[in-house]
Amino acid sequence: MFGESRWPPAIAVFIFLLMDVAGSIWLPRSGILTFPWLLPTVETVILIVLLFGHPGGLVKQRRLLRPIAIVLVLAMVASALWATIRLTNDLIWGSKLTNEPALLLASGGLVWLGNVLSFALLFWLLDSGGPAQRARRERPADFAFTQQLTPEVAPAGWRPAFLDYLHLAFTNSTAFSPTDVMPLSLRAKYAMVVQSTVALALFGLIVARAVNAFH
Repeated sequence: MFGESRWPPAIAVFIFLLMDVAGSIWLPRSGILTFPWLLPTVETVILIVLLFGHPGGLVKQRRLLRPIAIVLVLAMVASALWATIRLTNDLIWGSKLTNEPALLLASGGLVWLGNVLSFALLFWLLDSGGPAQRARRERPADFAFTQQLTPEVAPAGWRPAFLDYLHLAFTNSTAFSPTDVMPLSLRAKYAMVVQSTVALALFGLIVARAVNAFH
């Protein structure tokens, strides 16, 4: 299904799972809605799909696994957006969390890292129809990497892997704009817009409030 090593995205999902469980235990109101078990269950399913979802070359099953993986990753993205909304709401209306700068910074850091990991997985599945189709070059690219724009600096046959999309998600969350990777399709552009907006809210509101609370 994936056309490349599945361990890096599986590790990313596992870290996201650990963060969500730790946040549910340590940080107040960190669960999604009133069902703290829901998101860890979704993440466990993603891990199973990543690690055991090889269909042995059966095309029908391979086509089924991709939409399942996309839906599950979109659930992770939605949880990161929801966590940002809840933190912003706490910041506006006030809560115990916003009055504890260390707790607020820790909570903001968890949400920001969850944003990076979930969007990295989304970009990885989105670009050119996913890793399997990228390997066969069946669809146009959604992102243009430096190695694609200047192929003379890249090894022969280079194509992006999950760690390249993790770097893309990290830089987009810190620079709030494209850096060395250019979005080509509308879905890629607006996915980056959503991620940048979430990151800007975290840095501009939550971190600023935490720094101010130290004084």
